[in-house]
Amino acid sequence: MDEGTTWYEVIKHKKYLYVIRERLDNLEPRFYTKIINLYLLVGKERALLIDTGSGLFPLRPLVDSLIGEKKLIVVNTHTHFDHRGADEEFNEISVHSLEAKELTKPFDVSFLRDSPQEIVKYYAKKNFILKPATSIKSIEEGYEFNLGDISLKVIHTPGHSSGSISLLSNKNELFTGDTAHYGTIYLPKRKKFPMILSSLHKMLEICVKCGVSELYPSHEIFPVGTELLESLMSGISNIETIWNSKIKDKFLDAWILDDGKFKYVIE
Repeated sequence: MDEGTTWYEVIKHKKYLYVIRERLDNLEPRFYTKIINLYLLVGKERALLIDTGSGLFPLRPLVDSLIGEKKLIVVNTHTHFDHRGADEEFNEISVHSLEAKELTKPFDVSFLRDSPQEIVKYYAKKNFILKPATSIKSIEEGYEFNLGDISLKVIHTPGHSSGSISLLSNKNELFTGDTAHYGTIYLPKRKKFPMILSSLHKMLEICVKCGVSELYPSHEIFPVGTELLESLMSGISNIETIWNSKIKDKFLDAWILDDGKFKYVIE
């Protein structure tokens, strides 16, 4: 059987919500991350796909099989390769304006050539280049996607990247992108910690105000509760006290710290 047919795991989590999962550790274990979560929401009139994954194998046929004839909207929570990999398969990609220019460029994934996993050979068919989508739509804080009975509002949550976004649904769900998840957290330089702490605080305030109890991160376990945000804020605020325990990771060219709850990768 072709590996492409078994690469994606599909979970029908709710009547309208599918989770499409990839094993990032089966692609490159040196990222310290196991799972990529893509979210597909199917409304009465339209469907929306949050992120397009690694691009290792075709994604569009799978998505089409789940949504039928409904019009599809695709949004990237940010522009790292494991969230934009299959963008070229879709007509238009929405992304925050701060990262829109990045999406117009091909993405070179040749850093994966020496992965210990044999499956990276499939990138060779693409010459280790992920092509961009044909059309990019810039979006801002407050922009709303309407699927008919489901709506999702864009929340700008910078820190992991400048244009990182989360999506707040009218079903009391928050799709957090890479801003918040359990496991290994990729952070900017220490001088930018206030930015991501501000984003996490903003997300927690929104959850309290809107009655959100379910968070859907783009990596690892889902759904999780708002206690993730509190734990992450506490952990990042405490990094200075454990800074001397850092080790250098040559593959990631970053510092690694572990506080027992989270592993942090810091530029």
